[in-house]
Amino acid sequence: MLSQIEAASGRLSRSEQKVAQFVLADPSTVLSMSIARLAKAASVSEPTVNRFCRSFGALGFPDFKLKLAQSLASGPGLTTSMVSPGDSLSEVFTKVTDKAIRSIQDLKQCVDIARLERAVDLFCQARQVAFFGMGASGSVARDAQHKFFRFNVPVVAYEDGLMQRMHATGMKTGDLAVVISHTGRTRAMVEAATLAREAGASVLALTREETPLARVASLTVPVEVDENTELYIPMMSRLMQLLVLDVLVTGVAQKRGVEFQPHLARVKRSLDGTRLPDIEILPEG
Repeated sequence: MLSQIEAASGRLSRSEQKVAQFVLADPSTVLSMSIARLAKAASVSEPTVNRFCRSFGALGFPDFKLKLAQSLASGPGLTTSMVSPGDSLSEVFTKVTDKAIRSIQDLKQCVDIARLERAVDLFCQARQVAFFGMGASGSVARDAQHKFFRFNVPVVAYEDGLMQRMHATGMKTGDLAVVISHTGRTRAMVEAATLAREAGASVLALTREETPLARVASLTVPVEVDENTELYIPMMSRLMQLLVLDVLVTGVAQKRGVEFQPHLARVKRSLDGTRLPDIEILPEG
């Protein structure tokens, strides 16, 4: 609930934003308040509080408090928005990690396992795979390339929009383009996905539901993270994208079966001898 309130602040009216700020600042206190008391504390009217509650799927203020209580009881609350200039590094660490834990819990609750299974099938059937990402998602695309090249399938990763367009245009039936974007509205990414579909390739999108990218993709694995990346540096969305890709890597490895394990072992053994040995420190004397 707190994550939803923070993410929705940009679409709320000015008076509803006052309610949102009060709830985010002290959610536990709200649980013991009447609607009249909350309206007075936020300097708004009672109908405004009711409109605010209905914006988040509640029937009214009592129902909103119930949903808020359930949200607070299920795990650590949203705290990254409450980081203040005077916080110590210890406080910042706690707030950011609490937000990461909350994001993982939210993802776990809403993930569509059937879509993950279909995504694993797309990887297993692909002749070659291209990962497209820009900005923070670009680093996620490079990490995915680092993991998926082990499956004996040609894998590339592009962050440059022009390279994405050219590669997408040259793709064929049987190829897979994996397009990673939290907002799903970056023009270059949507256009690259469209070109790949037109060329006959399958397009797997890691993005939010009901976005331009999701509508273009052959399959979307929703990564629903309440994070305003237009205002803040992407943090939790990037971590959740990496988590979903780790799940897909593991799923592909399982799908390949035990007969593929020797190949993965050979790739791992190729690193033997590349690291310096541990130095044993002997006690003096």
